[in-house]
Amino acid sequence: MKKDADSTLIDAWQAAWPQALAVWSKFTRLRDPSLCASHVEASKQGLSGSFAMIRLLDQSVVVDLPLVTELGLDDYALEVLAHEIGHHILAPGNASDQFRLLARMRRALPTLEQHAPMVANLYTDLFINDRLQRQANLRMADIYRKLQQGREPTLDGQAKASGGVWTLYMRIYENLWQLEKGELGGGQADERLDTDAWLGARLIRVYANDWMLAAGRFATLLLPYLVEDTNALGGSLDPSRYLQDTRDAARGCQTYGAQQIEDEEEDGAIHPVHDKRISGLDGEEPQAEAPTRAGSGQLREPFELGDILKASGINLSDHEIAIRYYRERALPHLVAFPSRPAPESQEPQMEGLEAWEIGDPLEEIDWLQSVMQSPRPVPGVTTMRRVVGREPARAIDAVPVDLDMYVDSSGSMPNPQAHTSFLTLAGAVIALSALRAGAKVQVTLWSGKNEVMQTPGFVRDEDMILGVLTEFFGGGTCFPIHCLRKTFAARRERPAHILMISDDGITTMFDDDELGNSGWDVSAKALAQGGAGGTMALNLERGWDGVASHKWLQQTYETLKRARREQGWDIHAVERYEDLLDFARAFSRRHYVKS
Repeated sequence: MKKDADSTLIDAWQAAWPQALAVWSKFTRLRDPSLCASHVEASKQGLSGSFAMIRLLDQSVVVDLPLVTELGLDDYALEVLAHEIGHHILAPGNASDQFRLLARMRRALPTLEQHAPMVANLYTDLFINDRLQRQANLRMADIYRKLQQGREPTLDGQAKASGGVWTLYMRIYENLWQLEKGELGGGQADERLDTDAWLGARLIRVYANDWMLAAGRFATLLLPYLVEDTNALGGSLDPSRYLQDTRDAARGCQTYGAQQIEDEEEDGAIHPVHDKRISGLDGEEPQAEAPTRAGSGQLREPFELGDILKASGINLSDHEIAIRYYRERALPHLVAFPSRPAPESQEPQMEGLEAWEIGDPLEEIDWLQSVMQSPRPVPGVTTMRRVVGREPARAIDAVPVDLDMYVDSSGSMPNPQAHTSFLTLAGAVIALSALRAGAKVQVTLWSGKNEVMQTPGFVRDEDMILGVLTEFFGGGTCFPIHCLRKTFAARRERPAHILMISDDGITTMFDDDELGNSGWDVSAKALAQGGAGGTMALNLERGWDGVASHKWLQQTYETLKRARREQGWDIHAVERYEDLLDFARAFSRRHYVKS
């Protein structure tokens, strides 16, 4: 059982903090570390599985001092604190780069993506420790010696054998710092491992100033050893037992920017032996990373984003991640915030007084103010006049059109929490654009009978709207006529436009409802009570309003043509769901941009 740390140890580590900051730069500024006197206190700070950690959210360092004592590292305050500061200063530095790093690691670890956080931690530690050992002359090698001494013994009293990952990792340090083989506990190694350790050390030196570029190469180097260790240890890996200080580093951070797939992420998962800069052999010559980090323009699927965020310590459900995903994807397509000219008021407004001088119009004299200056006005000396101006008049806002949107979530549609749903994305673009224009939005997600989810009326809450849009049913197809009927049971004070996003299954809205009312009558009344028209964006074949390509579609198309002819529905055929994004942009500009 770990004992609480005494005040002497806490004071000693606190005193080492300024010196640890100065190791990186005399201008380095971070908040004071959280030096936890008990394991319970460390757990409350979110620290587990390691004796120290960083938080990128508030640029904090947390240390479990009782565990530090157990590992025999009481005298290494400067080294440990300087190392944790290095994660804030050098690698990963911020949440965005942590997401990018894990994405590259995962790409290079097929079938073993769950180990990406551990590999990323080991990788960034190499750059930080090499700089501290060689340039700052800190005792980083001694820490690994201490950790090796504390490894769990076997029945014969010898140190427990290390797996291939840990052996390779220690041998890389031995190469970097020109130590004897096995000095840091690398154990027995064959020619293959020695060669890989040399390549790993070369990688750290070659990419010391561009560590992100080589992330995939390092993960590829470790991959065979991960496979062997996973098979030998049943999926449980030991090498970073106390060294997972970046495991939850991004917890609580914003997730913007994690959707983009970068070129180097896809192309960088090569073995270091094929990188000419590392091996010296003929091979790929890596290109410098573009400053814009624009990548190939591809975006991740929602489930891929979720895997990266969870690996970074972001504790969100799939639904919460989907809300962030579609909000970020929608942002570039939203209409601009509305602006309006401010006309001048027709009534002059008094701004102050100034002296009336000879030559100014006589009628501008303010005799009251002049007499107050002197009972006997002296022209040009005691005479005063008013200064008037005009100020912007109060603009009268036009009433924006509210939006009543119905989005199909039947089995023919993709699950927006797993794969990109352009129905959800189009709905997000239109709904958020409407909110920008000052409108209120009601969203109804529907599938089969009784499979309906709806916002609590017309709202202006983004999370509430996106929360409905990103849910999924995946059942049959039966339009919720009762929702349309109840919404427009009476005429609304504000006009509302009705928008349907679906496919040919939308024609179920013209069936009879549960009360026996005709769907045609419900639809007609809704359009009349809404007072702002209705639109359908439907996944239909081109030329649907001509002759149907299949006989079974003829009746469906005749129903839609009747809806357009008799009720005035504006029907947009979208051949590919991807084209819904273009429709969403055009619809938003047409309805929510003031001319």
